[in-house]
Amino acid sequence: MKKPLAGALLSLLLMGAAAAPAVASGPQAKAEKAARAVTVNFAGTVALSNCSGSVVRTPNSLASDPALVLSNGHCLETGFPAAGEVIKDQPSSRSFSLLNGSGSKVATLRASKVSYATMTDTDISIYQLTKTYAQIQSQYGISALTLNDAHPVQGASIKVVSGYWKRIYTCNADGFVYRLKEGDWTWKDSIRYTSACNTIGGTSGSPVIDTATGRVVAVNNTGNEDGQRCTENNPCEVDQNGNVTVRQGINYAQETYIIVPCIGAGSTIDLTRPGCTLPRP
Repeated sequence: MKKPLAGALLSLLLMGAAAAPAVASGPQAKAEKAARAVTVNFAGTVALSNCSGSVVRTPNSLASDPALVLSNGHCLETGFPAAGEVIKDQPSSRSFSLLNGSGSKVATLRASKVSYATMTDTDISIYQLTKTYAQIQSQYGISALTLNDAHPVQGASIKVVSGYWKRIYTCNADGFVYRLKEGDWTWKDSIRYTSACNTIGGTSGSPVIDTATGRVVAVNNTGNEDGQRCTENNPCEVDQNGNVTVRQGINYAQETYIIVPCIGAGSTIDLTRPGCTLPRP
C-alpha cells in the first residue's frame, strides 16, 4: 500500500464515458481509435479522508438503486483488514467529497454502510450511500462510473485518476501478476502498470479507467517504493512456480470485473450469486 500522507492513507479516483472500440488496423485505424478515445476527468470520483475513490455502478444497475463508492480495503476508516478477514454490511456514516470534471467539490455524499471490504485476494472497499444514482445525477449532474464486466486487456491504454491530488496518470497495462505479495497480504491477478503511472502516496483507491471504453477496470492500490522484497509498501510478484520478482518504482492495481457478478438488485452485495468469486466471511 502507499504510505499515508499527513495522517491519511491513500486516495484514488477516475472518470470515463463509453466509446466504440476500433476494429481495423494500420495508421488510419490508430487515428480513428485515438479520436474515439474517451475523455477522462474527475467527474464521478470522490475524495475520502485518507484516500480516493469513485461512485460506481454495474452495467445492469438501475437509476433507483442506492449508489456505491469503490475504494481500497486498506482505506477503511477502521484500519487495515487482517489477512483472511472479510467485512460485510458494517454500519458506516463515512462522508465523501464528490468531484466534478475539473476536480471541484460539488457535494458531500454519505455512506449508510460498508457493503463489502477485504484485503484478501484483492484490496477493495465498497460503501453503500444514502442517495441513489438518480438522485446524484439530478441534484449534482454527476453520473456514476461503470465497472467493466470483462477481464482487462494487456497493453490497453489506461488512466489512474487521483481525487486526493487532483492528478491523472496515463500509461498502459503492462501485464498481469499471478500473485502480488505485500507483508501479510496476497492479491490475485493484479494489473502491473508501465512506468509512466508513477503513482505516489495519496493515490490509493483511484479508479483505473480503460480509455477505449471509459469503464473502470481496476482500483489503484500499491507500488514498490524501496526495492525491498514482499514487505509493506514493497510488494513483490510471485509466479505460478513460486519465483519472486521485485520491480522497484513499479505500481499496481486490483481488477474490478470480479465485483460485477456479486452485485444484485438494489446494489446488494450477494456473495452467493452465480459467478461471484470474492472471498466470503
